[in-house]
Amino acid sequence: MVNARLKPDGIEIGRDRLFELLRTHNLLIRRRRHPKQTTWSGHRLRKYGNLIRDLELNRPNQVYVADITYLQTLEGFCYLALITDAYSRKIVGYDVSRSLCFEGCLRGLQMALAQLSGPLQLIHHSDRGIQYCSQAYVELLTTHGIQISMTEELHVYENAKAERVNGILKSEFLLGECLASIDLAENMVKDAIKIYNEERLHLSLNYQTPAMKHKAAGAIAPLAKA
Repeated sequence: MVNARLKPDGIEIGRDRLFELLRTHNLLIRRRRHPKQTTWSGHRLRKYGNLIRDLELNRPNQVYVADITYLQTLEGFCYLALITDAYSRKIVGYDVSRSLCFEGCLRGLQMALAQLSGPLQLIHHSDRGIQYCSQAYVELLTTHGIQISMTEELHVYENAKAERVNGILKSEFLLGECLASIDLAENMVKDAIKIYNEERLHLSLNYQTPAMKHKAAGAIAPLAKA
């Protein structure tokens, strides 16, 4: 990915050499681990099976993966709900909320669905958190004819793509830092998602951005946050 960015400027550098330079100048991003829990699956609401374990992805708007992560600020925690297209890796919906209630996830889902038209053949995949099993969330999915899929083994590998997007936003776009305010967090999220979707090249996408991959496969519309 580095060479793909630098070659147009006549610069070529290997991965090891790049990391050596970054380490020398103290520019490497440190991974941070926090014990903040965003998923509670010990509820009695209906849980669904995993529909995507062996599914081959061949188009956008085939599978959306959903997840929640926390953002730390000096005003307290806030929570980022994301909806990502599994095929293109494009973030198609999001919301920053001050609580872990289902409303934030619901607003993120509504943003994603607002970009779609026509009959859907779409699977929504998430963990078994109470937000995704809530009546309002399930009703919105079923009203649109969307199949519901959830993790079964309660570990991140069954929702790895959603977890990966969370990690990129936190490590590469500074959302893992303690931010000054929730308002700042909201603005940083908006900017980070725009850059992630439209500028960040992905090795797994053959050095395309998620927006390029999404558009090339005939998907719909840029992401817009009111």
